[in-house]
Formats: sequence, C-alpha cells, structure tokens
Amino acid sequence: MLNVFTLVNGRLFQEEIDSLEDLARFQPIWVDMESPTPEERRWVRQHFGLSIPEDAMDDDIEESARFFEEDNGELHVRSDFLIDDEDGPRHVRVAFILNDRNTGLKSHGVLFSIHDEDLPVFRLLRLRARRMPGLIDDAKDVLLSLYDTDVEYCADILEGVHDELEAISAQVLSGQLTDDSAQQVLSAIARHEDLSGRIRRDMMDTRRAISFLMRMRLLSAEQFEDARQILRDIDSLEGHTSFLFDKINFLMDATIGFININQNKIIKIFSVASVALLPPTLIASIYGMNFQFMPELEWKLGYPFALALMLASALVPMWYFRKRGWLK
Repeated sequence: MLNVFTLVNGRLFQEEIDSLEDLARFQPIWVDMESPTPEERRWVRQHFGLSIPEDAMDDDIEESARFFEEDNGELHVRSDFLIDDEDGPRHVRVAFILNDRNTGLKSHGVLFSIHDEDLPVFRLLRLRARRMPGLIDDAKDVLLSLYDTDVEYCADILEGVHDELEAISAQVLSGQLTDDSAQQVLSAIARHEDLSGRIRRDMMDTRRAISFLMRMRLLSAEQFEDARQILRDIDSLEGHTSFLFDKINFLMDATIGFININQNKIIKIFSVASVALLPPTLIASIYGMNFQFMPELEWKLGYPFALALMLASALVPMWYFRKRGWLK
C-alpha cells in the first residue's frame, strides 16, 4: 500500500495513488509504504530516484546500520515501533529515509517510511494532522511527531499496565489467593513484565533515534526544542517503568510466597496426621505381639480396650495441637 500525504493549509491530506502518473501529480511531504509491492517500489524509484534497501525491515541488521547518512545526503533511520493489540505486544521495524540537504533530487523535503504492518502511532498521527492545522510544517516535523506520538502511545499503555497491576495487587494482598487464582495472577504478571520490557526497549530505541537527529544538525531551533522535550518525556517514562518493574517483582514474590504458604498448610496437615497416628500404631504393634503371658490375652474386653486406647491416643494429640493453634 502506497500512502502519499500532502500539506495543505497546515493539514495533512492523504492522496490516492494508483499509478506512476498519479504519483507525479502531487508534491508530498510524506510517502508511507506499507508492505509495498515491487510495482510500488518501482514507482517511487522512478519518480523520486530513491533506492530502497532490500534489508530495510530486517531484524538482524548491525547496530551501526540503524542510523547513517548516504553520500547523496539521504538520511536513513531505522526504528522499532510498538503494537499492543489482541495478537499480543510486538515490535515492528520501520525504515525512514529523509533527504533534507540535496536540493537537486526530487526526494528533497520528503519523508519516506517503509514498514510491514499498519501501526497505531501512524494512524494516530494522520488523524491529528488532519484535525490540527499547524501541527506539521515539513517532513522533519512528520518524523518528530511520529516519535512524539510513539512516546504518548507507550505512556497510555503504561497507564493501563499500572491500573491492571493495582487490581492484581488488591487480589494478592487480600490473602484469599488459591492455587488456581495464583496461577492466573502469575500469568498476568508475566504478561505485564513482558509488555513493560518492550516499552522500555521502544523508549531506548526512540531516544537513540532522536539523539541521532539532533547530532546531524538538521533540525531548526523550534524542532530541536521539540526533540529535547521528547527526550524529557522518555526520561519520565523510564522512571515510571522502573517503578512498575519494582511493583511487578514485589507482586511476583508475594504471589510465590502465598503459594508456599498454601503448600505448607498441606504439608502441615500430613505432618499432624502422621504424628497423631504414631501412638495408635505403637499400641497396635504392642498388642500384635501376641505373647503368651500378656495379661490382656485372655481378657474378654482386651480387644475393645485396645481400640479405645488407640482412638484416645490419636484424639489427645489432635486436641493438643488445636489448643496450641497449630491446625489454623
């Protein structure tokens, strides 16, 4: 899918592109390619003279290849954006290409983005740019706004994680945690830990990309200040993620502690039962010896007496344990 956006009266407008001729009719500031077909790649290459690297969305590229500038002035930035939907949290690699130096190329002043999936951050920015005039002035504003929106998206996810952890905390600290509910709690905590880790990774990647743009001296004074504000927002989010990780670790330890307590209760019941049955076993063993000169051997009430003695020897320890509170 080839999405072309033009800037009209401070608003982004999406144009429909069905052919190379349609692409030549517009002067966009942003060309967004979602899973582009070979034909769409050819249109971009012929009209803008832009060569899209084949490994643009590869996950195993070297760190040094994530941010670089070509000899012709094209700036290449590769960033990961977070998606959290019903399929689970995951990162999607996005390759950005921006030419802001070489005015002799048709790609000058145009931001190109290539990715394999539709991203919530991109949808949100398109919606804002249509409704809020003056939000976007050039291609660099589009790139900075994407990173800014990504930080807001991660912040919203973190708020949801915090709210769910509060509910889990109330359940754990209630003390009414069964083995089944503890299993569900541990599963939820593991999901939130994974999501928080992905958010931290996303923020680290965004920080590196923003720092690279600031070092390249492409941003205006206003854009440079916007980039610094994004970095400050990232700092605050990293502090919040650290708090959430501490909370997750506490809830994990507390849940495992309650599981151990429940297991200890089971072991205690078996221990008490075994101790209570030791005296009856001893009495039964003595009466099972069948010595000839035992006084109870010819006693008519000997057998019921032995049973009553065994029962009493089992009840007395149980009464003693209950009185001491060991059975609670």
